[in-house]
Amino acid sequence: MLELNKSGTDDRPGPGHLPAQDPGPDAAPATRPAGDAPSAAGAAERVPLRPYLIAGAILCALYFLYSYFQYSRFGSPSWDLGIFEQEVRAYAGFDAPVVDIKGPGYLILGDHFSPIVALLAPLYWLWPSAESLLFAQAALFALGAVIVGRTAQQLLGGRSGLCVTVAYGLSWGIQEAVKADFHEIAFAVPLLALVCRALLLERYTAALLWSLPLVLVKEDLGATVAVVGFLLFVHGRRLQGALLAAFGVAAFVVTLMVLIPAASSAGTYDYWQKIDKNGEQDVSMLDSVLGVLNSSVKIEMLVFLLGITAFMALRSPLTLLIVPTLGWRLLSQDSNHWGMVWHYSAILMPVLFLALADGVRRSRGSDRPWLASYAKVAVPVAAAIAVAMTQHLPLRDLLRPETYRTDDARSQAARAALDVIPAGARVETDITLMAHLTSDRTVYWIGGAPGTAPDIVAINLDFGWSRPIQDPVAYAEQLHPEASYRLKHQGGSFVVMERTSPEPAEIPGVRGD
Repeated sequence: MLELNKSGTDDRPGPGHLPAQDPGPDAAPATRPAGDAPSAAGAAERVPLRPYLIAGAILCALYFLYSYFQYSRFGSPSWDLGIFEQEVRAYAGFDAPVVDIKGPGYLILGDHFSPIVALLAPLYWLWPSAESLLFAQAALFALGAVIVGRTAQQLLGGRSGLCVTVAYGLSWGIQEAVKADFHEIAFAVPLLALVCRALLLERYTAALLWSLPLVLVKEDLGATVAVVGFLLFVHGRRLQGALLAAFGVAAFVVTLMVLIPAASSAGTYDYWQKIDKNGEQDVSMLDSVLGVLNSSVKIEMLVFLLGITAFMALRSPLTLLIVPTLGWRLLSQDSNHWGMVWHYSAILMPVLFLALADGVRRSRGSDRPWLASYAKVAVPVAAAIAVAMTQHLPLRDLLRPETYRTDDARSQAARAALDVIPAGARVETDITLMAHLTSDRTVYWIGGAPGTAPDIVAINLDFGWSRPIQDPVAYAEQLHPEASYRLKHQGGSFVVMERTSPEPAEIPGVRGD
């Protein structure tokens, strides 16, 4: 269990110090027990950066390689990559972040509050493609590995840092996020790593400053910032901690109750329904709370979250930082939030692996022999767990030859369909082609743009429709009775239809010049 006030040694921490800190840099070497790791502050300047930059570069290459070939094979698992490209493209053009995939003229800040995504605009100027977002995410995840690994070595010494780097870099939370394409939480990963690093190295002002941008990553992270404030308060920085906790709570409330509703056409935060509705059935808050562990999928996720750290993260108060994210996920009625897939666990990885390092440090001097002995092997055990689990995780595909084949019949048919869609066209499509069109076309979600009479309707007949589409042209005209369409191209399962009737004088969501 968490031990906020128990260090595992007989030494009591002084005011303003994390429990179980090693002696400071001014302590005489003879006063340190033999076998102790060097103090974090004293070791900071002696830990080389180069090995971690090399490891980070390798991880970045692996992440991007997987993402690139998934994209090249038209294997995007959701519409999110297209959504984020439309958002970044708008920022790059100094426009409001309108995302037509969510609905014609839809202001994305009324969905999730992630203005930090605007930082990708300069990269998009240089590389106007969804691939630039995939590269940015790979780099941000890899940066987290550099921070986590180097901090672990500063705390533990020896080869622990590189072992933790491997364990973090191959962790299922990161790998599943890579598979899920780009998401805004990529920015939170290195930020949380920096926050945890600063806490562990007793750089409390730095921890405060690194936590502030988290409120710009996603609306729920204000609660995480409040927990950082709580940890600062517990560690003796009472004024800083109280102010930061208050700021985090205020940011959380204002974002959900004011900013998002102000930007939303519905005037509300839509995701409340994830907690208080199960399909069409209303769910009370009490039932949501009582049902936080009502699924084996939730329990499995919790076991694997702690298991990847060899359960040593439980020895560190840093683990409290995962509680806000886990809280809303376990309360949610959406089963996508419960398990080990998608991107939701990526932001927990830097916290857990630095909690692992902190837990090992705390346990090495424990007066419980079994715990002290286990602490000596916990880091390599965690690395072994990560390597073993990779056999069933996305990066395993990089060892399969078919991963690199982008000239299969399906991919060729998809590219042929793209070639007949003119640049600048307004296109309504499904997930398969979506992220390949958003760089230079206006893209709508199929069935999500009534009254717009798009220039092109492009569909993948094998997309997984609830009912097979027998007549694509009739389907396009059913979606848009205000327009007429004809078949322009068909190859494999991909069908492209173009509008033959005049463009409407007024198009929903499109402002006139």
